[in-house]
Amino acid sequence: MVLKIQNVTLYTGNGEKQLKTSIVVEGKKILAVGEEADRLQADTVIDGTGKTVIPGLFDMHVHLGMDGVGDPFAQVAGDTPARSAYRHHINAQKQLKSGVTSVRNLGSKWHIDLDYRNSISDGLMAGPSVYGSGQAIVMTGGHGYPFSTEADGEDGVRKAARETLKAGADVIKLMATGGVMTPGVDPGSPQLSEKEMRAAVEEALHAGKTTAAHAQGTAGIQNAVRAGITTIEHGIFLDDETIELMIKYGTVLVPTLAAPYYIVQHAESGGIPAHAVKKAVDCFKVHQESFKKALAAGVRIAAGTDAGTPFNVHGDFAKELELMHEYGMEVKDIITAATLQAAKTLNVDQTAGSLEKGKVADFVILDEDPEADISAFRKIHSVYKEGECVHESASKLEAVVG
Repeated sequence: MVLKIQNVTLYTGNGEKQLKTSIVVEGKKILAVGEEADRLQADTVIDGTGKTVIPGLFDMHVHLGMDGVGDPFAQVAGDTPARSAYRHHINAQKQLKSGVTSVRNLGSKWHIDLDYRNSISDGLMAGPSVYGSGQAIVMTGGHGYPFSTEADGEDGVRKAARETLKAGADVIKLMATGGVMTPGVDPGSPQLSEKEMRAAVEEALHAGKTTAAHAQGTAGIQNAVRAGITTIEHGIFLDDETIELMIKYGTVLVPTLAAPYYIVQHAESGGIPAHAVKKAVDCFKVHQESFKKALAAGVRIAAGTDAGTPFNVHGDFAKELELMHEYGMEVKDIITAATLQAAKTLNVDQTAGSLEKGKVADFVILDEDPEADISAFRKIHSVYKEGECVHESASKLEAVVG
């Protein structure tokens, strides 16, 4: 069946915005957009007057095994593998309904995200596209160690990376520094060394995979960048030298602005461990300034939330986009960061990430234009995954033909 949605505002994902235009889908693929789509006939034609179409969104940093409770580490510790698997599915459905058609899951105990990914790709269940890291690789006692793979030294980290790749990981997740949620570690302190991370990066490259580093402190970020890491997660303490290094190496920043924001907003709730509150409050302002400096300097940015951390629930991707806008990013650039740049970072931009002929038909219909009101990212009318409507609001669009 050929479906045409016409009279819409359309953001392609590559920085282009088209007015009063069309998108045509056949099966799982985009048949045409823009003027070519306007001319094509279709089995079903839907009038999208007043609506805005954007590519399906990518949340580049999620934890599907965490619900956004005050102490997610305790939640993970109390789960069985089966319960965690159910949690992955429920949280993924929340992501999908919010317009996120692809997630990069950066850390799941027992590599459950990889089995969940396979269950979706095999057709056992419906869900977003999942790009998983399995268990993250950390130094002994490093950030997130209770549900990660502990490894030390170049040989130890190399072996851990090979084992994770054997399990089917799409991306290798490494802990370059301490973090907010783990007690007894400093977010600014380096953990895995440059040489240790380089060993893992080499193994990932040999397998055609990408890498991500949890990296908050300046020295650890620099270690990760020099090691050849694909993405820096969080990037809280960025100075000019570090930003220049990221530009030189082409490193992508995934800022996860929502993560400290929600901890600070709920600091008095009593549900978040005191050590996490203190560290998040200490990091909050400098994180914002680091993002602004990286943006101004031209660092490549992909959008990610760290969903699953305290009060940072799945299905609230819009908050990250709102914060990016509040801190100075233009709407078109935000859409690119959440679509095509994310797809490029995952090396899937030939088939996904933008609304172009021949690409997979993952797209979202919004009730309003986010350039007119940034809250439009919350006003989801419908979500299409591989050409199929997987979520729709109560107000259905009118079919004018078919």
